[in-house]
Amino acid sequence: MIFEIATIRIKPDTQSAFEQAVAAAVPLFKRAQGCLSMRLEHSIEQVDGYHLVVGWETLDDHVVHFRGSEDFQEWRRLVGPCLLTPPEVEHMNTVLTGF
Repeated sequence: MIFEIATIRIKPDTQSAFEQAVAAAVPLFKRAQGCLSMRLEHSIEQVDGYHLVVGWETLDDHVVHFRGSEDFQEWRRLVGPCLLTPPEVEHMNTVLTGF
């Protein structure tokens, strides 16, 4: 499994709209090929900062299958109006779990 970690900054005063848009997008991720998990984390220090963490079976499930899908276009349509800048995305492998 790999994790997509998207660092997201939103426009001022769009926190509620952004969180509602992400909640509306949950079914898009649930039905995506190889999507195993999804969570949204809000920064304590940066009111406009979020991390979207999505577990995928393979890198291709994210970058080929999901990004090439109409569901990805719908995801962008839902959250796009709230984004201050394009998300910065990294893909990570877990190498150690302490507990």
